Amino acid sequence: MFKKTSILLAAIALFAFTVPAAMAATTKCTVTEVKDAVVTLDCGKKAAKMKVGDKVKVKADKKKAIEGC
Repeated sequence: MFKKTSILLAAIALFAFTVPAAMAATTKCTVTEVKDAVVTLDCGKKAAKMKVGDKVKVKADKKKAIEGC
């Protein structure tokens, strides 16, 4: 009985931790317009994978300072 329960719990945990990772996607986009609180992104062909209402995480590239002599 203990063996069946532990196998069932392991299977549920495996399923629960792999499903959200399978839904995540990575794409690179370019900001085309910023107007008040609205940002418009151009993602090219990969935009077809996204739909209205999807939550996205945006990470801005850090610009390095240029130092002269």
